[in-house]
Amino acid sequence: MCLAYRVYKVCGMGPSTSGGLTSLQILGILENFDVAALEPGSAEAVHLISEASRLAYADRDTYIADPAFVDVPITSMLDKTYLAERAKLIDMSASMGKAEAGTPPQAAAALAPNRSISRPSTTHFSLTDRWGNAVSMTASIEGPFGSHLMAGGFFLNNELTDFSFLPEIDGVPVANAVAPGKRPRSSMSPSMVFDRTGKFYAAIGSPGGSRIITYVTQSLIALLDWEMDMQAAIALPRHVNRNGATELEAGTPLETLEPALQALGHRVLVRELTSGLHGIHKTPQGLEGGADPRREGIVLEGRP
Repeated sequence: MCLAYRVYKVCGMGPSTSGGLTSLQILGILENFDVAALEPGSAEAVHLISEASRLAYADRDTYIADPAFVDVPITSMLDKTYLAERAKLIDMSASMGKAEAGTPPQAAAALAPNRSISRPSTTHFSLTDRWGNAVSMTASIEGPFGSHLMAGGFFLNNELTDFSFLPEIDGVPVANAVAPGKRPRSSMSPSMVFDRTGKFYAAIGSPGGSRIITYVTQSLIALLDWEMDMQAAIALPRHVNRNGATELEAGTPLETLEPALQALGHRVLVRELTSGLHGIHKTPQGLEGGADPRREGIVLEGRP
């Protein structure tokens, strides 16, 4: 699934992962603001991106699940008019607090928010080859060593915890409830970007549980709006809002924003945010890669 963002086309995976749709919603909301004019890492930038994330995560928790079992209103969730209306809920002078899900035009009956536990044990790689093919791939077994069972040399996953632990809330069904043969909702966000001519521009993704969505989206903002190189976009100090507290990466300059964000109404947590981003960017000078300094990934250039 893809969305036009500025002069680019950004594409991600559709449900049952929530990553692609939620990341595209955040970008679609931010398209209504002059993000390029904001200073990276400023209180204004963190506030705006956090508020857009609240709105997208609220929709994520209500509507996204396995489309073989649930009618996910993908088209209307990415509708430019709908996203512009959501953007109007953002006040640059004050946080909205916990956001409520919107009502996309094609949404089905009322649904209750998801209730699940997400444990990060995920990996990602981005690559291109000499023929111009590109891959952005994320894989997960959910927790360390997955289910702790091995078959055929592979650890079996423990993705059951990606379902909602409650099938309904106050009599209202939850889209991501457990069902036989149903795929659980994940947060994996392998993404690719194409330029105005439709040619490959970038590939990126990350591990990190439900924070993956914001890790990837923030890096795309840094690459596309702030015109950073891939390594700088990936190394940028992280901040996360999953429709709750605004988390700031410990040991980075973002820590100093805590008083300013609290004054805007944010509940702030300073903590370690271990993204594991890997990306490739095609430039006029050739390909450039980026690997997250927070983990063990590296950039390699192969030879024919």
